[in-house]
Amino acid sequence: MAKRPGSGSDPEASRPLDPELRRRLLLEARTPWRSLRRALWFALVASAGVGLATMALRASAGGELASNDLLIQISAFAIFGSLLWFDRNRDDG
Repeated sequence: MAKRPGSGSDPEASRPLDPELRRRLLLEARTPWRSLRRALWFALVASAGVGLATMALRASAGGELASNDLLIQISAFAIFGSLLWFDRNRDDG
């Protein structure tokens, strides 16, 4: 018969968690996948920024820009930038 974890026979299982590990685990439970989300938001903000820079260079060279394309790029930059801002770690500051 296999012993269940935490049945008291294992001295490691009865030992309390390190407080720092417990804090990190509780933080991860409150905000799951935060680092992956932030990486995605950062990549999308960077992509929108590169698109805006490309459009600015094209406009400064005298090329035509569709106003819809410019509006989409500005909106993407603002939306993903705000998502990155709102997903920040508020416990640090």
